[in-house]
Amino acid sequence: MQKELLLQYQEYNNKEELNDPKKALLDQAIFATKLAYAPYSKFRVGAAVLMEDGRMISGANIENASFPAGICAERAALSSVSSLAPNVKILSIAVSYINDNGQNESIISPCGICRQVISEYQQRQGSPISILLSNSLPSSKVIEIPSIEALLPFMFTKASLD
Repeated sequence: MQKELLLQYQEYNNKEELNDPKKALLDQAIFATKLAYAPYSKFRVGAAVLMEDGRMISGANIENASFPAGICAERAALSSVSSLAPNVKILSIAVSYINDNGQNESIISPCGICRQVISEYQQRQGSPISILLSNSLPSSKVIEIPSIEALLPFMFTKASLD
């Protein structure tokens, strides 16, 4: 039997259409791209997490000559959340990038490992984490995904281990 998955998301023409907290969050993710260490790929990614108490915690990708040892911006930001605000719910995470090899209008989304990590945080807190995706260009569209399930259907969860 063939079945179908439906992905629902909100698309904005630019970040000016976002409400103030989400606009500030995306600005923080764009700022975080400047903190990235990406001497090999020249692809700088920034992420920012909006906490329920209003704090924003950011992270940037950090590359390593031994490529598997690098860390993505989303996981850097979420690791900081674990240290700085372990008992505060996450409302949203924003992801942006700058490609020093030539910027374009593309929007990126979290890699598979980052999707799984976001999923774990969402499961732990018992409420959805929305995801804002854009690039650093002022004219960039913004995509808002309401929950990680949209990007990671058939998630591997704690229940999978039972």
